[in-house]
Amino acid sequence: MKTILGVDIGGSHITSQLVDIAKKEGLSSTWQRNHLNTNAKTDEIIDIWANTIESSMASSPFKPQYISLAMPGPMDYKNGISHIKGMNKYDDLYGKDIKELLANRLGFEKSNIHFMNDAASFLQGELFNGSVSEFDNAIGLTLGTGLGTAHTVKGKAQDSNLWKTPLLSGIAEDYISTKWFVSRFKELSGVAIKDVKDLVDNHHHSPHFQTLFEEFSRNLSSFLYFFITKKRPLAVVIGGNIIKAEQYFLDKTRKYLAEAMGYSIPVRPSLLGEQAMILGAVARFCN
Repeated sequence: MKTILGVDIGGSHITSQLVDIAKKEGLSSTWQRNHLNTNAKTDEIIDIWANTIESSMASSPFKPQYISLAMPGPMDYKNGISHIKGMNKYDDLYGKDIKELLANRLGFEKSNIHFMNDAASFLQGELFNGSVSEFDNAIGLTLGTGLGTAHTVKGKAQDSNLWKTPLLSGIAEDYISTKWFVSRFKELSGVAIKDVKDLVDNHHHSPHFQTLFEEFSRNLSSFLYFFITKKRPLAVVIGGNIIKAEQYFLDKTRKYLAEAMGYSIPVRPSLLGEQAMILGAVARFCN
């Protein structure tokens, strides 16, 4: 069995899993997920990454040929140098060769460790074996703490880096992210919430609940209209934690988008969820 170890490096967690390349499936017994303090020092971060990866590898007799990590940017993905700074995460990794640090910690060949943008990994995973697998031209959004965007070029996903696109009186990420829900609900209700899950679980009966999702639907459709006219995809896939609340905004978003465009384009929720990042990270090794 040919296996690759896929890793999702998030803003507060790390997830790893061995993937059976022939079947395009993760080996369930190797799934490992750990919380991560992204403001920790480099040694602590690398240790948690390595411990998680080693736990996945120890859960299977099949040793992976490569390790491929989906990671947020900015970053020199080819050489494994982090350029993240001033984003309240991974500041201590700035300018460091984390590929070499991880290789040394794992006793793994540096040349067999690869990095990929997380938004591109998400879209690649959904193209690989997810909700847009029948398309070779799609765009992807990850809606969470921030806004991730990706598009395809000849069937391969690339980071679109559109989070700072001008929108309303700010940028897209100001209006299409968890932080917008938190700040806007506080503005409307005076109540502080942790995230969208908190909003849905504990404030569903608030008189501002529907207003919030109505505004979000309009914000999202406006951004999608811009993204679609820029990249001309055949389909859209949306992931991230906010898509778990799709019942409150996705149909409205489709409606407003169709009205703006004059026709409908498939806008689908992620089929793979968190595993999209894992599968997308390893998809490059399938050919």
